[in-house]
Amino acid sequence: MPIIDVSLLTGRTESELREMISAVHEAVVRSLGVPSASVRILVREVPPTHWAADGETIAERRARS
Repeated sequence: MPIIDVSLLTGRTESELREMISAVHEAVVRSLGVPSASVRILVREVPPTHWAADGETIAERRARS
């Protein structure tokens, strides 16, 4: 049973998330040849204050830009 864990910054619409879930699901089924019902996708939305790169949060980067 493939379990796909996707982490994204908050801010996408339900429609965008649904489209991404569909595309990832189809790609996993096609590339691994697994039954559709066996694929699990977890979507984690992370606020920009909890996502950092190079020692700086995304919120800090955005505020600086």
